[in-house]
Amino acid sequence: MAAAGAVADRRQARRPAVPERSHWYPAYVGLGSNLDRPAGRVREALRALTTLPHTRVVAASRLYDAAPVGFLDQPPFVNAAAAVITRLAPAALHESLMALERQLGKAPPSVRFGPRRIDLDLLAYSDLVLAEPALTVPHPRLHERAFVLYPLNDIAPALWLPGRGRVATLARAVDGSGVSLAAGEIE
Repeated sequence: MAAAGAVADRRQARRPAVPERSHWYPAYVGLGSNLDRPAGRVREALRALTTLPHTRVVAASRLYDAAPVGFLDQPPFVNAAAAVITRLAPAALHESLMALERQLGKAPPSVRFGPRRIDLDLLAYSDLVLAEPALTVPHPRLHERAFVLYPLNDIAPALWLPGRGRVATLARAVDGSGVSLAAGEIE
């Protein structure tokens, strides 16, 4: 009986931890932090993205400094974006990003849009439009936020966001006051 249990355990161990698809799909991740050395936190998160299962990082933006939005009584943010290709389904990629946030020390903010050690958002996934309780793709406020559009424009200016338009066009149209390249980034 013990031998049968060991065989079942080995079979279980071979299964992927998260569902995967048979093809690679492009996806875009927004990164942000305003606590505990934010630029270092964002760079650490960019490196950590390379550990996601069935996912490869193919590009990363420069870092941007950004004034807070919503809750204003907090330090400024550092933001970036990453392009990945993935075999994970959108929900599995989103869950992997949330797990990575927890691994990197994210605690729920005490107020909506409040300070955070790290924030990883699934901005877009291929040309998918998805509206589910736990996940909306493209990100619902992406087209309104310079701190997301500017980094995304660094790596994917031609990206078409369904229902919104091309990233480069959106980045030119959005109010960019309060957003600038982080110190040390090249114009």
